[in-house]
Amino acid sequence: MRRQIIVVFLSLFCLLVPPAWSADRGALFKVEGSGHTMYLFGTIHVGKPEFYPLEPRIVAAVTGASTLAVEVDTDANLPALLEARNRYGLYAAGAAAGDMTPDLRKRTRRALGKAGFDADSVANMRPWLLATVLAVAEYAAQGYRTDLSVESHLISLAKASKVPVLSLETAAEQLSPFDRLSEAEQLRFLDESVTQIESGRQRTEVRQIVEAWRTADRATFEAIAARAAADTTLSGRFFQQVLLDERNVTLAAKLAGLLQREDKAVAAIGMLHLVGGNSVPALLSARGLSVERVY
Repeated sequence: MRRQIIVVFLSLFCLLVPPAWSADRGALFKVEGSGHTMYLFGTIHVGKPEFYPLEPRIVAAVTGASTLAVEVDTDANLPALLEARNRYGLYAAGAAAGDMTPDLRKRTRRALGKAGFDADSVANMRPWLLATVLAVAEYAAQGYRTDLSVESHLISLAKASKVPVLSLETAAEQLSPFDRLSEAEQLRFLDESVTQIESGRQRTEVRQIVEAWRTADRATFEAIAARAAADTTLSGRFFQQVLLDERNVTLAAKLAGLLQREDKAVAAIGMLHLVGGNSVPALLSARGLSVERVY
């Protein structure tokens, strides 16, 4: 298989390029209140070997933390994640998206084929989950791997140092919002996602998000946040209003509670929760907490 070739290539690459010990990634905030300090780090849900090790400040903060808080510790919550996926993302046996137009069905099958999926193997997926599968495939096509996600790396660091890992959300809390979408809305969500892929905009955005995280590019992330806030498509509004704004309120409340209970906790959540007018740092500041952007 190609894995041996990839391993050899990465080995040669590492001989030519020094480890990125000092490279800032994502964003880091210092939050203070109740006499305690918490670090808040922005992550992405994919990774590459060359992303690691992370810069020393976040590594030291995690390995010396009282608690590492993440959105969901997927390894520890895998059965619950599968249950939530089955409940909210799959049709009952024998059911399918009967209202999908022939055109959307053809375009979706073509997109699935390009992503390496057998369309029949995902036939029981609801349209929103199909859209998610295709979005993840866009990351995979550019070499970004979910098994090398930043959260997974930080969780491994924490567990190696016997730092407790706290899930801020449950799998059901993350996936149940998609159940608010009607069948027609889910099909529109899928249609918009396939259109984004066909136009090449999805691939461009993937590169932009990951590169902005890799270089801690604050200006680019603010531009991405502004673009998301101005998006008037159904999928764009759902992403901004439900998956970001609503969850940010809950995440900020839980982090404020953690800060009140513990000193030296570290929270690592998706980078897009940390930018924009309704971001988690903005909500923490509105609660009267001191929030300082380190980078």
